[in-house]
Amino acid sequence: MYTDLPPGKIASVVTYLKMTEAPATAPAPDPSWSLERRAIPDLDWYRALFTKVGQDWLWFSRLQMSDDELRATIHHPDVDVFEFKIDGIEKGLLELDRREKPDIEIAFFGLTQDVIGTGAGKCLLAGALDLAWSHHPRAVLVHTCTLDHPRALDFYRRAGFTQYKRAIEIADDPRLDGTLPKTAAPQTPMLKT
Repeated sequence: MYTDLPPGKIASVVTYLKMTEAPATAPAPDPSWSLERRAIPDLDWYRALFTKVGQDWLWFSRLQMSDDELRATIHHPDVDVFEFKIDGIEKGLLELDRREKPDIEIAFFGLTQDVIGTGAGKCLLAGALDLAWSHHPRAVLVHTCTLDHPRALDFYRRAGFTQYKRAIEIADDPRLDGTLPKTAAPQTPMLKT
């Protein structure tokens, strides 16, 4: 069965995954890579890194939040924001959300386009899992969708996550209201209203 979308909308299939035991091994860390927590992230800094990492995949949710909404989320004591650096240069974003205890969610996980495929993702995920499991959750959760990198779902499964639910997300195309530039995610057709 097919369902037509009105012009101006995007749709994706979302896959929810979980890990119920900490992985036994992790890749050896590269000394040029670091994961640094931002205790109280500056909103402009956060939005800039979120865009840098996510615009190729149409990440828009945090960009459409008001300052108060974004501040309430990323400054919450159970939300941890990290920047992933290579040789001191920002190359990724990690956000862990502990608000749904006893589980912890990898709410956002991504790299800039220029380091995808270099092994940086494995390093970032190893750091994310170490941090997440240090809180002794029942499970570590993550979700990905068909708008994300085409290898994202397989990447998470190879890391030990198992899928447990799927959903369809329909939203306004963030390129049409100026949230993201019209050139973002050229692999996803933009159907104007």
